[in-house]
Amino acid sequence: MGTFGPTHWIIIAVLVLVLFGARRLPDAARGLGRSLRIFKSEMSEMQSEGGQPAQQQQPAPAPAPQELPTSQPAQPAPQVQPNPEVHKA
Repeated sequence: MGTFGPTHWIIIAVLVLVLFGARRLPDAARGLGRSLRIFKSEMSEMQSEGGQPAQQQQPAPAPAPQELPTSQPAQPAPQVQPNPEVHKA
């Protein structure tokens, strides 16, 4: 039940052909091939850079947040009153 047989693959291929159409399949395959080529080149580039020691930059320390004075209580936000002139039709 976990494996696909030849008839399953044929049904999947027919469904893909019906859904995407014969005209779009070559373009989709070409785009997939380009994507795989780019992916392979990027992976080989990353592996070649892996042999060289990477230059790591230390991030600048963030400034310490300033503390709020505790002697003054926090003020509530002012309430906004609706303007009755705006809602007139």
